[in-house]
Amino acid sequence: MRTYKVANISLGCEKNLVDSEMIMGGLSDADFVITTELDEADIIIINTCGFITSSKEESINTIIDCLDYKENGAKIVCTGCLVQRYLDDLKKEIPEVDLWIPIKDYYRFGELLSSLFTDEIKDVKVKMESRLISTPPYMAYVRISDGCNNRCTYCAIPLIRGDFKSRKQEDIVLEVQDLAKNGYKEINLISQDLTNYGYDIRRDTGKNVTLVTLLKEIVKIPEIKWIRMLYLYPDEITDELIEFVSNNSKILPYFDIPIQHASDKILKWMNRRGNQDFIENLINKIRSSIPHAIIRSTLIVGFPHESEKDFQILKDFIKKIKFNHLGAFTYSKEEDTLSYNMNNQVPEKVKNERLSEIMEIQRFISLEQNKKFLNNKYECVIESYDEETNKFYGRSYAFAPDDIDGEVIIDYDEEIELGKFYDVLIYDVDFYDIFGKVIK
Repeated sequence: MRTYKVANISLGCEKNLVDSEMIMGGLSDADFVITTELDEADIIIINTCGFITSSKEESINTIIDCLDYKENGAKIVCTGCLVQRYLDDLKKEIPEVDLWIPIKDYYRFGELLSSLFTDEIKDVKVKMESRLISTPPYMAYVRISDGCNNRCTYCAIPLIRGDFKSRKQEDIVLEVQDLAKNGYKEINLISQDLTNYGYDIRRDTGKNVTLVTLLKEIVKIPEIKWIRMLYLYPDEITDELIEFVSNNSKILPYFDIPIQHASDKILKWMNRRGNQDFIENLINKIRSSIPHAIIRSTLIVGFPHESEKDFQILKDFIKKIKFNHLGAFTYSKEEDTLSYNMNNQVPEKVKNERLSEIMEIQRFISLEQNKKFLNNKYECVIESYDEETNKFYGRSYAFAPDDIDGEVIIDYDEEIELGKFYDVLIYDVDFYDIFGKVIK
């Protein structure tokens, strides 16, 4: 049997990255050779994103670019959310692609891949147990559920990923134990709705399985240093969760809480639970219980019906709350979502102007928040070294590894090793990054 080389391009979020790791792990188990060089690959797999317009455009452009490798004999295989959502249209528009595999067909990945070759290939199993981790050897993402039950009017995730489904708690704990045995120190828990974890298990079995019961098991694993939670739905953040985070040093006091807006009117149009007062009280409660907590959020500007008054409410709220990290997007009009046919759509020019204004406000808030780190010591993981700047780059508890937050820029020290944790004294800050030196 011929040995095939396969390369992967993973687009979109960390949940998609885990899918890519599962696919590549299954291929590796089936004796495919994994390569990072596209021009060497017999197969190029593009795991696409189909969440909003910009991510769809990136996926399409990546597919088009990769078609050039067909001249080398490579087969182009496209998977992921864009394929799940627009399979028939993609087949018509880009017939040069050799194989389309939507998410719903991952269970027969090997069977579909076999159709590209005349010789028999081993079956490819896309499963969590076969993941080929692509993140650095000290950090991994762990997906604890998939899908979503929150029918936000702008969001296509339920159309793509389906209803919310939790993984078994014991399976997640076993996965983290295996990661710990292999040297991973930082675990980032991810999901479309992390705080809803266990809802379906409780409903179907009566077992008391929640995010807190899961965390209680993970913190027992001695080799794990950091546990970070990404994407916490506001009204599902319980007092029990806040208290547990405040009393467990392994769980980073990092609250990623996408609020999307602050105007009660717009939140209602978005079908978001809770209102501005609820969100403000929640954040105040977190900061009261955990004064050094990091609060990250995301916003959508230019949602249908967003007036100048609504936008002013949003700006005032941001200035009042002072998020440590804030991402914002212009509203993306997505087919088959409830907001698609809403009246009072906001012009693109206005959306972009509002986005720029929000990010300019946040720029100075981030600087103000970063100043709180000055002259304090933090444990940091060292991730890279830049010869041009003669600096190391790393992260403290305040920065997630998903390239959204800033980073800690550390003075050169010949004794520093990549992937290791060091105490770093912060002596300067800018709008997004902080600067420090290792304390011996």
